Amino acid sequence: MNEKLKEKIKEALSSVLPITIIVALICFFVTPVSTELMIMFLVGALFLTIGIGFFSLGAEMSMSLIGERIGANLSKSKKIWLIALVAFIVGTITTIAEPDLNVLATQITEVNSAILISSVGIGVGIFLAIAMCRIAFKIRLSRLLLILYIIVFILAFFVPQNFMPLSFDSGGVTTGPMTVPFIIALGLGAASIRNDKNSENDSFGLVALCSVGPIIAVMILGLIYKINGGEYTPFIIQSVDSSKDISNIFLSEVPKCALTVIKSLSPILIFYLLYNAFSLKLPKKENLKVLVGFVYTFIGLVIFLVGVDKGFLPVGNTLGEALMHIQHKILILPIIAVIGYFVVQAEPAVQVLVKQVSTITDGMVSERILLTTLSVGMSIALVICCLRSWFGIPFLCFILPGYVFAMLLTIVTPEIFVGIAFDSGGVTSGPLTASFLLPLMVGICEASRKI
Repeated sequence: MNEKLKEKIKEALSSVLPITIIVALICFFVTPVSTELMIMFLVGALFLTIGIGFFSLGAEMSMSLIGERIGANLSKSKKIWLIALVAFIVGTITTIAEPDLNVLATQITEVNSAILISSVGIGVGIFLAIAMCRIAFKIRLSRLLLILYIIVFILAFFVPQNFMPLSFDSGGVTTGPMTVPFIIALGLGAASIRNDKNSENDSFGLVALCSVGPIIAVMILGLIYKINGGEYTPFIIQSVDSSKDISNIFLSEVPKCALTVIKSLSPILIFYLLYNAFSLKLPKKENLKVLVGFVYTFIGLVIFLVGVDKGFLPVGNTLGEALMHIQHKILILPIIAVIGYFVVQAEPAVQVLVKQVSTITDGMVSERILLTTLSVGMSIALVICCLRSWFGIPFLCFILPGYVFAMLLTIVTPEIFVGIAFDSGGVTSGPLTASFLLPLMVGICEASRKI
């Protein structure tokens, strides 16, 4: 096996294993699940480990390389309109291929998956172009975010209330391991046009702005289609009598996932081939590396989605509902907090961001400090989410004060930390969050309504 692939699979194992162990302990000692469901979960964990390993290597060989080359190429042109145009195209097509978004879309019944994914992709594309212009024209990130979130909360009063959480969820899942390498590379390319001492710091905030786009896009979609709710589909647990049944269940999902991934990756591959032919003109060796990277990415995404659909989503939803029936419900809060803490530690996009922050700040903000801060933040957020579902508190009662407080903090916080803070909110919602935390919380919310 390729040594680099072995390394990536080991990294993926270190990401998936803590969650797998925690879930197994909960199932053994707190709330039992059926044997067949537990076996499906463990097989799903194996699929996720292999899938993330292949995907990470493929993204490094293809997506990151393409992003770096395009960013460097655009910085030479010094044409902001060209950077904005390419940013729109890249933002749209990479978001459509984002595994987190595809996982979310499979759990929605009110909107056609293709329409939802396309709307979110266009939202990211538009706001990535806006982000490029912000860097070039030295627009303060805090002011731009304030204006955009005022628009968001004005729209929120007209969007059906049950649909609104989907809008914010869409903003979180769009900035994952597929889009973040492109976004960071393009941001550094746009920053190099200015060539002043603050330009590199201004490369932060791209993820934050790209997270706003999907929120607005999905809210507008909800208004157009007059959607009455954002309900998540229930999970059907398939019965198994033998190991052959398990293999058949997972293998039967491969064709559907393969078709989904082909549709997602094709626009990126076509764009790359055209851009390379007319502008980049990379040598054959690099082209071959990129194409091999696409193959790895394809294999990884297919395996990942199969593991999610048949392993993680069902057990996450079932476990969430089961937790609401334990005798001492107060135990749910520390359990959820621990799961959230380790999920953030494992997210690939989080690792990309903390390394960038450490590099640009010359180690003043260390990777460990930022990672711990994000993990604690996620734990607290999940506890609040649980309390909201238990007491039936409206979504806006939490999200509106939270953003108002965040906006007030931007007034006294150094600009670079404003960018880091809002970028962090985007990258914490990655593959593991979408594939396990989301269905887990949905299960808790559904059970809360029934009790």
